[in-house]
Amino acid sequence: MPANPSISSLFELKRPLRSLEFFPPKDDAGLAALRQTAAAVSKISWDFVSVTYGAGGSTRERTAQVSQILKDECGMTVMPHLTCVGHSRAELAAVADTLHAEGFRNIMALRGDPPKGAVEFEVARDGLHHANELVTLLRERHADFCLGVAGYPEKHPEARDFRTDLDNLKRKVDAGAAFITTQLFFDNLRYHRFVEHCRSAGIQVPIVPGIMPVLSLKQIQRITSLCGAALPATLARRLELAEGNPDVVEIIGIDWALTQIRDLLAHGAPGYHLYILNRAKGALALAAGLTD
Repeated sequence: MPANPSISSLFELKRPLRSLEFFPPKDDAGLAALRQTAAAVSKISWDFVSVTYGAGGSTRERTAQVSQILKDECGMTVMPHLTCVGHSRAELAAVADTLHAEGFRNIMALRGDPPKGAVEFEVARDGLHHANELVTLLRERHADFCLGVAGYPEKHPEARDFRTDLDNLKRKVDAGAAFITTQLFFDNLRYHRFVEHCRSAGIQVPIVPGIMPVLSLKQIQRITSLCGAALPATLARRLELAEGNPDVVEIIGIDWALTQIRDLLAHGAPGYHLYILNRAKGALALAAGLTD
């Protein structure tokens, strides 16, 4: 299979890009389900998809497997995630070399979360401390890598304050990141203000909003508690009223996400990235709702 195109070249088309995120399943049954999801969503023309990277070695091999399936079997442009967790510099370089040899030209470069059960991020022996160091390593290893990094409209949970978090983001971009994908959010004002702060700080790369359609109230409450995103009171009330009726909750979640995306695109966002939790229905419903 030929090498994937650089996502940077897709941004040069000057149209909104749309992308999805998959996470590697833990077993063969999950992999079969993911194949079904990929087959369903491939009916829509997505510009690229990303594949998350398991903390502490939990799904690393699956990440490679899923990335290969999506690239070679489904013909998708794939952006595997890569994190600093549990890797030495030499190991990260080896992973980068393997990805490059297999035709991947896009990587989401992340510091990574602590492995399950750990409280704080721990630097591996001869490893990297921060995502900007990973960006530097990857750019030095293969100059034709297009590297994405994460941004937090509502501040990274570990950052001392928003200014510190913004400085950290600028270091990642200055190291060679080509674009930013944001953590999920449910209030578009948070994104618009974040973009303004980034531009004022001299960050000029595309900033892609990350959107997650709500599938259940308990699930989204757990996710937002981990990533620091706020759940708007209006959305929370709607979900509470519909609790116990999954179909209605899903309708509310998709409608909210659809309204978000339409507003974001109307105000010049360079596209949108969907966190779909390996479920096709939400992605297909949103794509259908955004079709002219």
